[in-house]
Amino acid sequence: MIKNFTDLTGKKAIVTGGAQGLSRGMAEGLMQAGAEVCIIDINPRTEQTVQELKYQGFSCWGVRADLGDAESLECGFQSAVEKLGGHLDILVNGAGVQKRHPSEQFPYEDWEFVININLNAVFRLCQMAGRQFMEQKSGGKIINIASMLSFFGGYTVPAYAASKGGVAQLTKALCNEWAGKGIQVNALAPGYMDTEMNTALTDKTNPRYKEITDRIPAHVWGTPEDMKGPCVFLASSASDYLNGAIIPVDGGYLVK
Repeated sequence: MIKNFTDLTGKKAIVTGGAQGLSRGMAEGLMQAGAEVCIIDINPRTEQTVQELKYQGFSCWGVRADLGDAESLECGFQSAVEKLGGHLDILVNGAGVQKRHPSEQFPYEDWEFVININLNAVFRLCQMAGRQFMEQKSGGKIINIASMLSFFGGYTVPAYAASKGGVAQLTKALCNEWAGKGIQVNALAPGYMDTEMNTALTDKTNPRYKEITDRIPAHVWGTPEDMKGPCVFLASSASDYLNGAIIPVDGGYLVK
């Protein structure tokens, strides 16, 4: 008998930030593998995205929530679990924000905004998902989204770099505590991706564009499509003995 290790038929997943960008790509990848997905996003495009995905024949739900607000986050998570029939197998913490300023001029309110969404909300969602998995006695998969800036400091993005460094360490810390409970906590670290968040860098008049492109061995930036396979792998039984890993999806950027 041939087994498909990445078949997610019957699995229930929450993907935050799934209305657009990399998170939409990952949500779509999970559904293509058979999972039922609920997207949590503050984006007004959430319902439109859900309808587009349903039109493709996928089982998809949407919840509007502000992950920067503790009450909205908790209500959003609970509502998502309810839409999935009261059960959860997979959490993808894909929502993220970015602010760019020279560090000496970085507004503290922007620092708090980035850390709150990119790190504090990730911890809270991991905690809630972990409790859900333990109550179900089912185990589960948590996929955090780290970054190249989990490894590097970056330029003019100190809050983002700090938040993504924190996500990498949080992933390892939760692995230490929850692996024995059948919960895998891993992270994907996207390289330089051609998305709305990176429009400042994908401007070809920006010297950083050529610098980054030249360092990528294939000289091609990534897309949301490139996140599908790695996300499905971490969500499936194919990765059951992989835990606490930070996996670059960077086209080889880190090896140079």
